[in-house]
Amino acid sequence: MLVVALGAGATACGSDGHPLSAKPYDAASQIAFNGPAGSQKADPDKPLEITAEGDEGRITDVTATDAMGRYVAGELTADGSRWHSTAPLAAGADYTVRVSTEDDEGSPGRKVLNFATDKAAKKKQLKVTLGPVAGKYGVGQPVTAKLSAKVKGKEARGIVERALKVRSQPATEGAWHWVDSQTLHYRPKDYWPTDATVDVTSNLEGIKVTDKLWGAGTKPLRFTTGDKIVAVTDAGSHWMTVYRNGEEINSMPVTTGKPGYATRNGIKVVLGKEYAVRMTSASIGASDFYDKMVYYATRVTDSGEYVHAAPWSVGSQGNANTSHGCTGMSTGNAAWFYETVRQGDIVKVVNSYGADMDPFGNGFGDWNVSWKKWVEGSALLGGAKKGPKPADVARLRPQSV
Repeated sequence: MLVVALGAGATACGSDGHPLSAKPYDAASQIAFNGPAGSQKADPDKPLEITAEGDEGRITDVTATDAMGRYVAGELTADGSRWHSTAPLAAGADYTVRVSTEDDEGSPGRKVLNFATDKAAKKKQLKVTLGPVAGKYGVGQPVTAKLSAKVKGKEARGIVERALKVRSQPATEGAWHWVDSQTLHYRPKDYWPTDATVDVTSNLEGIKVTDKLWGAGTKPLRFTTGDKIVAVTDAGSHWMTVYRNGEEINSMPVTTGKPGYATRNGIKVVLGKEYAVRMTSASIGASDFYDKMVYYATRVTDSGEYVHAAPWSVGSQGNANTSHGCTGMSTGNAAWFYETVRQGDIVKVVNSYGADMDPFGNGFGDWNVSWKKWVEGSALLGGAKKGPKPADVARLRPQSV
């Protein structure tokens, strides 16, 4: 970037009254700015610098923002002779810099500067895909952020995490958790409120994440929640009880996984519903062959665990566990369940001899992670002994839009 001296301007100090009561004069002659000349664009990786020219005045304040309203962090020397940015600029952004000065008599000066930065190369852009898709979900639905490249290191992850905003109405406490170097999940401390509106946005566009990665634009996401539906399956008593907003609305006999195929314990989130699904022993490597079409199938894991109609096992439902891991029930009960639940609702299995539900990698097991451990997975909050900084609290405690 070129250091350019700004054009001279006349002072406009009033001769009567206090100097601060006068209209600010044009401070162009008092400062120099290392911004681009003419139609040139600034290198976003280089710092901004504004210096006071001569001995007749000093800089009192500098505010630099881009078109999205993002502020540029900076430092001003105690004597007002120099201001410089302390954080990288955004790539492909338009900036406005407002400089305040004062002369020897204390009269105020002003100068507004405008410039643009170069765009980052496409091969260096870090794209973020937010999920789920817009729609209505159960209160257990996590927010997901899938990155187009791996991001490692606490500092780089903190830049990404700080740019991802989640706001809900009604408000509730929540936090991001890094599942791996390309995936983040966000969930509240408890479930989402019923009938909530959740807005997810990214301010990462143009922001430098690492020397090789700059943030790309991301389409905002909005989804809503419905009633709090929680289905609790007790594999020991072979019974499922369904609650809506804390009140029992149905109870039915079921059968779960038999020895060797025991249903996973823990909290699962409904992933989707399929009216008809073909299930075969080949899908799970079962030694006993089967090939069946099942109906009213509600999926709760990526590996193929469903709640579905199992008319062939009605005699065992309520008495024994005979399935290959799914939760089976009568066709009538399965149809009711299929029509009652939606994606994001909660299905909890207790008293099974099966393994615990994986937190990640087989659907959404996010709710099996304690809140303490969940927060430890945040690049901003993990390891904090005295809690988050005020700015991060405001970001992580969603507020109304």
